[in-house]
Amino acid sequence: MHALRGAWNLFLLGCKTRFRLRGSYWAWRMETAFGADRSKWPSAAERRRAALDYGAWAGDLRRMARDRR
Repeated sequence: MHALRGAWNLFLLGCKTRFRLRGSYWAWRMETAFGADRSKWPSAAERRRAALDYGAWAGDLRRMARDRR
């Protein structure tokens, strides 16, 4: 369920950024998450897992903000 929530929230974020995965937001996000030196980045599988975790976390934040209203 965690992975499904993460994937859904990444999809929503992708819609908001018009799926410009090489755009300024995603470049900043990748550098913030993994650093500027690509040779030190984790494996692709670990990056996918981290992305799903980020998506789930972003959804949790969105839900908490909605519940505060």
